[in-house]
Amino acid sequence: MSTHASDPLAALGSLPGVAESVDSVRKAVDRVYGHRVMRRRSNEITSEAALRGARGSAALSGADWALEEVRRRTDFGGDAEARTVGAALRLGAEAGQLLSIWRQSPLRVLARLHLVAVGDSGDFVDSVGRPRQAGEAVDEPLIEAPLPDPAEVAGRLEGLSELIIAGGKAPALVTAAVVHGELLALRPFTSYNGLIARAAERIVLIGSGLDPKSICPAEVGHAEQGRAAYVAAFDGYLSGTSEGMAAWIAHCGRAVELGVRESTAVCEALQRGAA
Repeated sequence: MSTHASDPLAALGSLPGVAESVDSVRKAVDRVYGHRVMRRRSNEITSEAALRGARGSAALSGADWALEEVRRRTDFGGDAEARTVGAALRLGAEAGQLLSIWRQSPLRVLARLHLVAVGDSGDFVDSVGRPRQAGEAVDEPLIEAPLPDPAEVAGRLEGLSELIIAGGKAPALVTAAVVHGELLALRPFTSYNGLIARAAERIVLIGSGLDPKSICPAEVGHAEQGRAAYVAAFDGYLSGTSEGMAAWIAHCGRAVELGVRESTAVCEALQRGAA
């Protein structure tokens, strides 16, 4: 993050175009929350959003399965793609349970997310639930940016944690985008960093009150925009420039709006009795 303001997240909200993205996202979220199906069947929408969000996040991490395949499978302990989908599903189920801890200790939550992602697969046993150490390889198929060294990772994670705990006046979209981007940049764990970054984005959106029922799966929107667009927008975040940061925030905002569109379609299907 390139700003040195006393509230750097809030300062990002004043970048050109960001206020428009924030406003557009808020209006989209308000519309789906106002849908008549939400008054009586919101739990079903939440469950379906978690499933579709997990599918989208896994797709970005190289396991692009059809939704019905994700829905019907029960065994996710096989090959690498199956493990990725299983990790995404577990993270989706866990995210909403960690809100109170997130506000007090984001680093504890990140460690928990890595434990949940790895599950009982036995992968990376020695490094599960802790930031990577010098010499440890990182398995992240999508992001090829240079890896910060462990000392830089530790410092930046601490700084991010302090910003989250301090709160501030930044819009939820801005905070969620920065958390997402910073975790992708740092790749603090030996595995599943992309899945964890997107789960952390989800936690911020829920905990901020923007999406308290977790029905607006940004992961769906990230996947729908495509891996190339995701990486290009992330390159903007890495640049640290005002333009690059604003482009990343706008990309994340568009992802939320596409997630809203997905859940709106689910609401419409339930209303027609087709789901």
